Amino acid sequence: MHAFFSFFQTVIPELLQGTLITLKIAGGALMIGLLVGLPVALIRVYGNPWLRSMVAGLINIFRGTPLLVQLFVVYYGLPDLGVTFSRLTAAYLTLGLNSGAYQAEYLRGAIQAVGAGQMVAARAIGMSRFTAIRCIILPQAFRLVLPSWSNEMIAIIKYTAVVFLIAVPDLMGKAKMVSSRYFAPISTYIIVALIYLVIVGLASLLLHHVGKRFETPGLGNLETATR
Repeated sequence: MHAFFSFFQTVIPELLQGTLITLKIAGGALMIGLLVGLPVALIRVYGNPWLRSMVAGLINIFRGTPLLVQLFVVYYGLPDLGVTFSRLTAAYLTLGLNSGAYQAEYLRGAIQAVGAGQMVAARAIGMSRFTAIRCIILPQAFRLVLPSWSNEMIAIIKYTAVVFLIAVPDLMGKAKMVSSRYFAPISTYIIVALIYLVIVGLASLLLHHVGKRFETPGLGNLETATR
């Protein structure tokens, strides 16, 4: 046990550097996913049939293929077409688009959970469709989607682990280097698992508090299945 704690003290600064990169990638991917997912969700609900079919096909591609395959296509495949991204950019882009596909479906469910009569009532008092969506529908939908979005945040934190396969020095990337340097894979990955547990635990507590704070009285939250 003493040897483990000594090893922990030796390697934790380097692993925390990787943890910071992991958190940056997860945060960036979530924001990209929201920027992609919100307009896609609105198209899914309010768009014309052709647009709905097109975005539904794109969502199925990202939800129906492994994240690792998507990462390799972006980082290794697109250069054959003349499009090259840095390692970090490829990580942000792949995780962001993947998250966007899931967030689009979560948001679509939340928007559809808001009673259709509210849109009718808003239009009846003279609101445009855009104003009704912005002022009436979306504020309620964002509250309803919080539990599902919380699941997405936790999933993305864990899914960042794949980016070490394109040599991004995230937590798993640093763990691989530490494990090789000290020939201590078991101790290294036990520490990595503990770091992930702490991050996910803190994120869960934060999001639970936020969910309770913004829960709509008498309406509750929209529970959506996790991945």
